[in-house]
Amino acid sequence: MRAVGFIVRRMAILKIARMGHPVLRRRADPVADPTAPRIQALVRNMIETMQDADGAGLAAPQVHVPLRVVIFHVPESRAGTGENDGPMPLTVLINPEIEPLGAETALGWEGCLSVPGLVGAVPRFTRIRYSGLTPSGTRIEREAADFHARVVQHECDHLDGMLYPQRMTDLSLLMFQEELRHGPPDAMRAAAEAAEIA
Repeated sequence: MRAVGFIVRRMAILKIARMGHPVLRRRADPVADPTAPRIQALVRNMIETMQDADGAGLAAPQVHVPLRVVIFHVPESRAGTGENDGPMPLTVLINPEIEPLGAETALGWEGCLSVPGLVGAVPRFTRIRYSGLTPSGTRIEREAADFHARVVQHECDHLDGMLYPQRMTDLSLLMFQEELRHGPPDAMRAAAEAAEIA
């Protein structure tokens, strides 16, 4: 009987850096070669780590690698009905750039694997254009709205040393995740109205 050869690609679940770690406070470095084997391995491990943690996205600094790499997806359950807010398969962006498409912002609840157990109401641009490279070196350019736009902005913030609490305009809307089911709808509504006025 002839042996069938195959390649085993090892993947690993990486340790996630938590708020306060220096790697989360610095600007990440650009990736010189998206096709480099170490970048390919990093991306595979980030995907495994994000899936294990049940996240919507992950940035390389969150796994202690200060490089400009993010991954994300928009599951059906978080997708909207707009043209640029449908479900989005797993996307890898290397050296991403974001351009807001207008000044409109909206408040939305965000959590973060690096800020475990907490959620906060964060203002984000509702429409953006983003671009970057894939691990094969191909350029991606897309427009995004609502949750799709929010997750891209959230992950790219990590590349500039910023966590979502730093974006919040009302820290009374930072709370433990299990408390979110109790409210505070009034505080959220007031904050949303204030954001519209500003």
